[in-house]
Amino acid sequence: MVKTLAFIGFGGFLGSITRYLISRYFQLHLAALFPWGTFVVNLAGCFLLGVVYSLSEKGNLLSPELRLFLAVGFCGGFTTFSTFSHDALMLAQQQEWLRFSLYASLSFFLGLAAVFAGKIVIQLLWP
Repeated sequence: MVKTLAFIGFGGFLGSITRYLISRYFQLHLAALFPWGTFVVNLAGCFLLGVVYSLSEKGNLLSPELRLFLAVGFCGGFTTFSTFSHDALMLAQQQEWLRFSLYASLSFFLGLAAVFAGKIVIQLLWP
């Protein structure tokens, strides 16, 4: 159990740092009118989660420890529903209704599409 928690914890550590660096990059290079950092990170994390679970379904391509490290740890630390919710609330409080609607709906629907795309990529690469 301790070994499992260590895999998850280290994955979360790396995922959180990666999220921060990517979000910071977008904050520094794009106008703050839209929460691009969180948006991109969440879509990339959804895609990666689709890849990880699809690889897991292919048999022994991923060990159970690596799956936990990547899916629960890294993706769990990398993506962030709480930051998404905060960003959406800030847009709503600023009465940026178009940006709010785009951000919330695109995050949800493109997130689903990204998980699906990750699964499709693996199915195409490993039929």
